[in-house]
Amino acid sequence: MNQKTIHKSIDMKKGQQFPLTIKRLGINGEGVGYFKKQVVFVPGALPNEEVVAEVTKVNPRFAEAKVVKIRKRSKERIQPPCPVYEQCGGCQLQHMNYSATLREKRDIVRQAFDRHTKLNMNKIVIHETIGMDDPWDYRNKSQLQVAKRGEEVIAGLYAMNSHKLIDLTQCKVQHKATNKVTDVVKQILADLNVSIYNERKHKGVIRTIVTRVGFETGQVQVVLVTKEEELPRKEAIVLEIQKRLPEVTSIIQNINGQKTSIIFGGKTVHLAGEEVIEEKLGDLSFTLSARAFFQLNPIQTVKLYNEVKRAASLTGKERVVDAYCGVGTIGLWLASDAAEVRGMDVIEAAIEDARVNAKNHRFQHVSYEVGKAETLLPRWQKEGWKPDVVVVDPPRTGCDDKLLQTIIEVKPKRMVYVSCNPSTLAKDVDRLCKKGYKVKSIQPIDMFPWTAQVESVTELVREK
Repeated sequence: MNQKTIHKSIDMKKGQQFPLTIKRLGINGEGVGYFKKQVVFVPGALPNEEVVAEVTKVNPRFAEAKVVKIRKRSKERIQPPCPVYEQCGGCQLQHMNYSATLREKRDIVRQAFDRHTKLNMNKIVIHETIGMDDPWDYRNKSQLQVAKRGEEVIAGLYAMNSHKLIDLTQCKVQHKATNKVTDVVKQILADLNVSIYNERKHKGVIRTIVTRVGFETGQVQVVLVTKEEELPRKEAIVLEIQKRLPEVTSIIQNINGQKTSIIFGGKTVHLAGEEVIEEKLGDLSFTLSARAFFQLNPIQTVKLYNEVKRAASLTGKERVVDAYCGVGTIGLWLASDAAEVRGMDVIEAAIEDARVNAKNHRFQHVSYEVGKAETLLPRWQKEGWKPDVVVVDPPRTGCDDKLLQTIIEVKPKRMVYVSCNPSTLAKDVDRLCKKGYKVKSIQPIDMFPWTAQVESVTELVREK
């Protein structure tokens, strides 16, 4: 019977066309409509538009379609300023008025809670999304694959569902310094005729150009990711970068010999300049090594961390845990208002950076350990140390099951959940709420304008 039900619900075929009214945006920024009560996802369509859609793929529970024609345009539709917007796929919402994207991002968070929790959403405060005054040139880091096109070296991202590399060295959401540096490094590699990696053949040397800029310091780091440890014409490359790009203060090589889409390999070699670059957020400065995680939008990061501070409600007496701490940014942001901060991360280089950052700010009551929170928290509890506030900033997959269980057992009075994925956030919050926590508020923040991504800060308190 179940098979029949599934079969009956999919009353569509690939290539079929029909009129469709778009009701809302989905979690990936696509338009969502209903045809004969069947969910249809349509990339590029906007809420309240009436389109003619053509089915491109039929799945067991939904269909995917493309826009053939827009019969009724949204007043919020605009002309995307990026010339490769449609081929690239890195931004999903450049065809929508910016203020409208902020409204929709708040709605994406609400949808996730409606779908994945049993909470009464009428009683939960979801604030308006905090946006940017100028939503361009905001990304401090660029990771572009390199390829050869004739004699020319190009750097970019692969077009969606293809192996076609789209040249992206004039990306409108990247900081202008990262665009310029990548462009010149590309030219240097071409001029010196350095071997460029071929993804299909798994041959060649230079795979990726990674650039990161300190917004406040102006320092730029270049990382050349190579297939092999031996970098041909290494001295000439370094010399040319130093000559043509005086703003580059750190030149690094990373070796990744695997056939993978993961950017970095395990070994990093310091080629020239400093090993790290510095960045400032508010009154704090941070040391960043090549592989250290750091928020990609420093302007919005200050707003994000201020929201974390508000949600943590510190009085100076609290013991705070910064789980998934990276280079220690959140913990250090809270340190002046806390009795003690302890952070942890599984990446050793990040913890080394975090310790340097804490030492540079002369915080005696901040410490960092390599390891998982679900291992360290129970150990600390046995030693008689228990946190009052736990801050988590997990990857897109959400919190580790064991960490959630550990938090439930350790019972901190307050929890601040920083999330980049509303669905995993909602699932984790649902579990915490079944075990004695209550959501006080959710604050969406637009860390990545023109994309479908939405960051948020959720304040949870333990009910007595």
